[in-house]
Amino acid sequence: MQSAATPPLYHLVSFRPKLQNLSSKSQLFALGTPFCRLRMNSVSGSGLRPLRAVGGSSSSSGGDDEFVTLIEYVGKEGIHVKDDLVVLLDHIQYACKRIAALVASPFNYSLGKQTGLASVGSDRDAPKPLDIVSNEIILSSLRKSGKVAVMASEENDEPTWIRDDGPYVVVTDPLDGSRNIDASIPTGTIFGIYKRLEELDDLPIEEKAMLNSLQSGSRLVAAAYVLYSSATILCITFGSGTQAFTLDHSTGDFVLTNPSIKIPPRGQIYSVNDARYFDWPEGLRQYIDTVRQGKGRYPKKYSARYICSLVADLHRTLLYGGVAMNPRDHLRLVYEANPLSFIVEQAGGRGSDGKHRILSLQPFKLHQRLPLFLGSLEDIEELESYGDIQQKVNPGYEV
Repeated sequence: MQSAATPPLYHLVSFRPKLQNLSSKSQLFALGTPFCRLRMNSVSGSGLRPLRAVGGSSSSSGGDDEFVTLIEYVGKEGIHVKDDLVVLLDHIQYACKRIAALVASPFNYSLGKQTGLASVGSDRDAPKPLDIVSNEIILSSLRKSGKVAVMASEENDEPTWIRDDGPYVVVTDPLDGSRNIDASIPTGTIFGIYKRLEELDDLPIEEKAMLNSLQSGSRLVAAAYVLYSSATILCITFGSGTQAFTLDHSTGDFVLTNPSIKIPPRGQIYSVNDARYFDWPEGLRQYIDTVRQGKGRYPKKYSARYICSLVADLHRTLLYGGVAMNPRDHLRLVYEANPLSFIVEQAGGRGSDGKHRILSLQPFKLHQRLPLFLGSLEDIEELESYGDIQQKVNPGYEV
């Protein structure tokens, strides 16, 4: 048990001094954030290649070992990200670094245990201390950024209003897959960023907080996930392609390792809990039977790969193609389906609920659940052609 004199674990997880409130890119770069010098074995051993700075834009004289960091990329690489968004991203990446250290800490064992805290979901998804700590880390960083009006989190019943003049709205799943943390299975953070709806400013706080959080995924200005695994990878889109950055633990920088992720138009992998095969509707069973026999539109047999961690299963799908799915009404539209579908679409894929494009759906509840199918464009189109693929009965599950 932690003594009263010992600060909470998440207070001990730190990378740098307390973040300042920065109002512009010029102030942020004035802090001297350099291109990082890559010294991370997990990058060189993963097939990812860090990208060097172009045009000699770094002020350091290291030569060949200068690489592009996340903040350098969004601030100077011509993708037209506004100053306020750059500052917000700096605070978000800092929060994710703290969560990465927390997940990897030998002291997180007790934080992964179930608690008696109230949950907006089923007992299987009841909050655990690790979820709560991750949520607090993100909320703290968003407050310090000065750029966020409201945060909506999977861990909270209602949105949290932060400040009236914040230009952005952030929706987040602070730690997806945390119930597997004891087994060291990969976990992840998911977030989406919207502009604050200024036309709602005169409404009561509770009402404008909710309406800002229930924006359609088609209005996203940025979305990202962070995968906590053998490497910590931040995959992000601003609506003009999908990029990946890998955390260099020796410098604390997210380094650009893939400037343009393109999901293959068709893969050879499906990812789903097929232990529930006999609970599936006929269309989904027929699709799986067909592709794993090599009798579908693609004349090769598909393989099954399933981690039971949404971010990890999606990350593999982005790289190798195929489809990652949960056919039940289980995944959250606001925190999971919308941000991840935006990322997948910007990589050339598709996000679907089995009948409709995810980003075309209008959320009507904060914790609204739905089936989710993400992956290669041709695979998703073939899957949807079977019609009856949404699982509407859930024997053996709690609602």
